[in-house]
Amino acid sequence: MQMYNLGLKLIFAVNFLHMSNIQMVDLKTQYNRLKPDIDKAIFEVIESTDFIQGQPVRDFTKALSTYLNVKHVIPCANGTDALQIALMGLGLKAGDEIITPSFTYFATVEVLALLGLKPVFCEVNEDTFTIDPSQIESLITPKTKAIVPVHLYGQSAQMDEIMAIATKHQLYVIEDDAQAIGGKYTSKNGESKHNGTIGDIGCTSFFPSKNLGCYGDGGAIFTNQDDLAEKLRMIANHGQKKKYIHELVGCNSRLDTLQAAILNVKLPHLDDFCQRRRKVAEQYNAFFASNENIITPKEADYSYHVYHQYTMKLVGVDRDRVKEALANVGIPSMIYYPIPTHKQKVIQSLYDHQIEMPLTEALTKQVLSLPIHTEMQASDVEHIANTFLQIINSLK
Repeated sequence: MQMYNLGLKLIFAVNFLHMSNIQMVDLKTQYNRLKPDIDKAIFEVIESTDFIQGQPVRDFTKALSTYLNVKHVIPCANGTDALQIALMGLGLKAGDEIITPSFTYFATVEVLALLGLKPVFCEVNEDTFTIDPSQIESLITPKTKAIVPVHLYGQSAQMDEIMAIATKHQLYVIEDDAQAIGGKYTSKNGESKHNGTIGDIGCTSFFPSKNLGCYGDGGAIFTNQDDLAEKLRMIANHGQKKKYIHELVGCNSRLDTLQAAILNVKLPHLDDFCQRRRKVAEQYNAFFASNENIITPKEADYSYHVYHQYTMKLVGVDRDRVKEALANVGIPSMIYYPIPTHKQKVIQSLYDHQIEMPLTEALTKQVLSLPIHTEMQASDVEHIANTFLQIINSLK
């Protein structure tokens, strides 16, 4: 223990000058790089006073549709609303079963519970962290109506297999693309499509830290189905197609004009944002390649991974002590996610039995995410990686 503490003190001393500069996501530096265009876009909205459903919303909707090569984009207030509206649009009934991973952010399952739908949890692939298609069919019952795959950390789920199962069993597919906009999936026939545009509906978030983030909350829904798109638009707008004529019970979920204006500036940079993140991931991978305690992220051959998070697995070392030691020397890290969704008390209360998911539960004790963002320099990555390796070695 004394040697461990001495080692940490030495690492702390080396890192002192860097401590105030390291962030999980550096939104300020990115803003400064884009400042003239962003400030101009915000000022124009304020000058117009067209704050709700203004022209920038329509411009962004069209631009995102073109970028994704999808027929319809329905902007909304946030990513959680996107999922809820998508499920409402499919006409699902209370008690219907939806297959989804437990290894995801709570919102994926939260909206199911909110609508009275029953989450049926599926294990994930231990390398990609996304839903394991080989286990889906065994979970299907007469009550199953949909599959919600999650493109986690920026990596696409295995969509060929998922879509084949959905077609066979006449199930809907709603893609949770909150973490992987800009990413792509290449099917076995060689066709490449953006994540979120393969299933019946795709949903994303524009939370500030996302690869395409605004300066508040925002979200969007994607679909290639005309009738479904019309229904989704109505649901997001109080169930109305024409003002004061409410044909459905919907909700009030809008993308603010100010946020759309910011997203209009950032969307042309999205591919560059993703490439910058990929470069950081490659640099981390090179530093960690020979360390037996670190299992670096695996990029599937069908996926263009956009690294919303750089998430690795730690083996043979105490993950929580590593995280604490990083914090002590000024390097932030995150655990996405420390408690699997099926272990959250509010979700457990929906079932009369204990749900056991050994792989998911093991992953929540192993995963750790290091800083990654568009503004990271090679020297930043080197500093973080070397410090991380020193900590790993000090804890063995």
